Amino acid sequence: MKHLYGNAVVGQSGGPTAAINATLAGVIRGVKEQQGCGPIGTLYGMRNGVEGLMQERLIDLSAYFDSEEKLSLLEHTPAAALGSCRKKLPKVGENDAFFESMIAIFRKYNIRYFFYIGGNDSMDTVAKLSEYTRSHDYEMVILGVPKTIDNDLVGTDHTPGFGSAAKYISVTVQEIIRDCAVYQVPAVTIVEIMGRDAGWLTASSAIGRVVNGIEPDLVYLPERVFDMQRFFADVRASLEKHPNVVVAVSEGVRFADGHYVGEGTQTGATDAFGHAYLAGTGKALELAVKAEIGCKVRSIELNLPQRCAAHLASATDLSESVATGKAAVKAAAEGITRQMMTAQRVSDDPYTIVYEPKDVSEIANKIRYVDDRFINEAGNHVTDACCEYLLPLIQGEAACVFENGLPKHLIL
Repeated sequence: MKHLYGNAVVGQSGGPTAAINATLAGVIRGVKEQQGCGPIGTLYGMRNGVEGLMQERLIDLSAYFDSEEKLSLLEHTPAAALGSCRKKLPKVGENDAFFESMIAIFRKYNIRYFFYIGGNDSMDTVAKLSEYTRSHDYEMVILGVPKTIDNDLVGTDHTPGFGSAAKYISVTVQEIIRDCAVYQVPAVTIVEIMGRDAGWLTASSAIGRVVNGIEPDLVYLPERVFDMQRFFADVRASLEKHPNVVVAVSEGVRFADGHYVGEGTQTGATDAFGHAYLAGTGKALELAVKAEIGCKVRSIELNLPQRCAAHLASATDLSESVATGKAAVKAAAEGITRQMMTAQRVSDDPYTIVYEPKDVSEIANKIRYVDDRFINEAGNHVTDACCEYLLPLIQGEAACVFENGLPKHLIL
């Protein structure tokens, strides 16, 4: 594709993470580095993703980020500084007026570069806009920039945001295990961890195995059918070994009939993409263990801290997130379009990755599940290979700025 000269717009979409702003900082850095010698002019930020774009709620990021201090602070600020949305774009051909309204805004601001930071649903947006502009009279460069704590995007070794969430989970579960070990009274503690379809986050609870030998007794992922009677047997066997049993379970585990274990505690509500709101799996299992085994039992839902604990972010994750944003800008400036930036692991020792674009249409609306080799035969834990794959992603501690005892954040 020939070089296009014009402005750019970037947005954030879907669930926030502790590293999504680091990716945004990477995009900003990438644009600034090529301004004056490259094809991209002003970089606008769309507030609340494509919803804000359609309302022309734009901010001039090129002007706002006029210092290294601001960019550094942005990199260590959790959640989505531009705001987010879960807007599902229509299929191409069903409501072309929507896309024409979007193109009209691009024309108005001379926007020729579109960067969208997000997960699977966000890549659906990138794919649809790519499809529409492919056959209509407006040349654009469109790049998906990955983000998701779920680590479930295909085509990439891992996603920005996942490493920090995995670090938070692995550290928190280590601390929970220490707390539970102080009593001799038989007790079961069930830790519910995010993960609708893929169990990468829950798998990260076991990383301690290859560090200090400390891990949950049982780990259940959505990749395996959940059977309540086998679960009871697993818990009883663990209680025979020691009195304090800790179980890590994905919120998305399902029975053989496809129903979620925690479904009975939910309202049945869904988001714009048709995904059921999940939570309550831990509580459902707590009540089941109480009724069946009768020992002391409690459930803990890690909930939002999994994705917003910037004070415990992985330094590796943050640096890779910045690099991913910069790589997307570099690719765009070279005319690469309708792609998503991916990370490819080329070495485990030393841990090394490279960035390369891949066709977003081959990524959107697909799920990368935990590899079979990462799950034990019984389906109630992960393997050493899984822990070794995850370990490099949680390395290093974030250099947060604290002010009067609290972390300092940048608010746009």
